[in-house]
Amino acid sequence: MKRIALTLAFLCSIPPVSADTPPAFPLHTTPSTQLRVLPKSADGRSYQLHVHLPASFGSEPKRRYPVLFVTDGYWDFATVVASYNNLAYDKVVPEFITVGLGYAGTGLDYGRLRTWDLSPVPLSPGDGDSGHADKFLAVLERDIIPFVEREYRADPAHRALAGSSLGGLFTLYAMYARPGLFEGYIAASPAVVAGNDWLITQAKAFAEAGKPIKARLYVTGAEYEWPGFLAGIKRYQALLPELKHPQLVFQNRIIDGERHAGTKAESYTRGMRYVFEPLAPETGPSKD
Repeated sequence: MKRIALTLAFLCSIPPVSADTPPAFPLHTTPSTQLRVLPKSADGRSYQLHVHLPASFGSEPKRRYPVLFVTDGYWDFATVVASYNNLAYDKVVPEFITVGLGYAGTGLDYGRLRTWDLSPVPLSPGDGDSGHADKFLAVLERDIIPFVEREYRADPAHRALAGSSLGGLFTLYAMYARPGLFEGYIAASPAVVAGNDWLITQAKAFAEAGKPIKARLYVTGAEYEWPGFLAGIKRYQALLPELKHPQLVFQNRIIDGERHAGTKAESYTRGMRYVFEPLAPETGPSKD
């Protein structure tokens, strides 16, 4: 467990990129995207949303769209949007809005900020800088989701949540803590080992209570993850069929040949296809 704790600490300590040096040339901007800074939360935290709008958003003003919320938007938003554009072109997902969850400001320590928000339990005994996922989920439910649905015509009947590592753990935590808030979940290499498999304990307790989860869930791990980290993911994947959560359909996958971060692209691409399949214009092979 000592090695696992060190792994989690490393994942939370990736240094931010310096923004002090002005660019010599114009910066590239992802098309059809916006940055929205929210008022400070009740806890005094400053959140920023990375928003990507589907192609028809401007031409169909009465249409409402599904929405995918993605943790760690400062890292994963561009990856998700690139995959979404390919999937939408192939008509294997519906048009939907993508919202990357991030923080307002420059020169930020994303590792420290995300650890506070995304971990449902302290990552080590007495660690007050982690274990506040309940507060972040409350902000998401109370402030962020209503803002997106008000400002961008997001359909409240079709929400999904995605995240990797601690973000994947938060995604699973949200599924058990607020069942019904989302109808789709993508947990890429989730940090199941946090808190000595705390998430697995929660899943078992939820199943024993017989509560339903009407949702689609996609869970991945990477073949070349840290062994102890991957073992936790596999324990959860193996447990899912045994739990028999009412109305939950799921798919597990181990991404071959990849390490921890390298699994994101394939995890998000296949995850989006899976969770949005019921709304997709087409499924299966291309149609002539």
